[in-house]
Amino acid sequence: MADKRDRIAWKGYLPAITTPFDEDRNLDLAGLGELLEWLHGEGMHGLVVAGTTGEWFSLDGNERHALFEAAGAQMGRHLPLLAGCSAYTPAEVIAHIDKAHAAGFSGALVTPPPYARPGDEDILAFYATIARRSRLPICVYNWPPGTGIDMSLALLERIADFDAVVAIKQSTGDMARFMATFFALHHKVRVFGLPLDEVGLMMVRLHDADGTMGAGGVLGHNQPDFYNLAWKGDFDGALACGAKDRVIMREWFTPSLVGRFGSAAAILKAALNARGVPGGRVRSPFQDVSAEDARRIAATLAGLGCLGNGAAVQPAMALAD
Repeated sequence: MADKRDRIAWKGYLPAITTPFDEDRNLDLAGLGELLEWLHGEGMHGLVVAGTTGEWFSLDGNERHALFEAAGAQMGRHLPLLAGCSAYTPAEVIAHIDKAHAAGFSGALVTPPPYARPGDEDILAFYATIARRSRLPICVYNWPPGTGIDMSLALLERIADFDAVVAIKQSTGDMARFMATFFALHHKVRVFGLPLDEVGLMMVRLHDADGTMGAGGVLGHNQPDFYNLAWKGDFDGALACGAKDRVIMREWFTPSLVGRFGSAAAILKAALNARGVPGGRVRSPFQDVSAEDARRIAATLAGLGCLGNGAAVQPAMALAD
């Protein structure tokens, strides 16, 4: 059990990617292909597909599985791929995991059932059922803003004992809670959720901390380079890259990781569109950001030097209907 974390090679910056939808809000697989190539070219250490940022809740089963097939065919030989397999019942989760396994994914990301607000014993049984039947290693995702549940350390310790559970994405928004999770469990499972700042750098230097999943990779190489440079011993360079990530986290998101002026997916898609990368539209229940906020997003990117040499600040993809 102590070495099960070493069964997987997930480490560094693995963005939870957006799912491109076209003007009619249909799944845009061509746009997805361009997005995947750009993310790979920017040096991401892995990708999370159909997670919260990927709007899994507005995808039907066939669409989610089509995403898995397309991403697996294009990137499965190049990068670790984690499939967002969250759903309300273990049977639904397992059905998604089976499709992701067939598509060549490396693992599955699973939250507790959203909205239902199950108790600790319910959550434990939920993960136990999935763990017994999963054909992929599991990353447990603690996501309080989306599920209404902030899993306790005691509960996470019990879940981490399941053999199929190899990682935890701890997105509590409470750094003390993240640290408690890391120091209690990092010897057993990989723990993701580091900020790209001095604290994150200290955790990498002193404790070989695992990494970060999130933010869509919209800053390109700057986000994985926080880790690349830290691993090489260029700590000033790592902090310079991380500082750009901290700007977007401060300007676009609240401390609890909720979007300040729209959903996270809408903000990140507007950022990608501003960069000329296929972010596309969001799908109901979300709306695209306003034209004013799209300009605000583009201005942030311009200030960080992420719109190219002399690129004009443009409104990206804004709400049009």
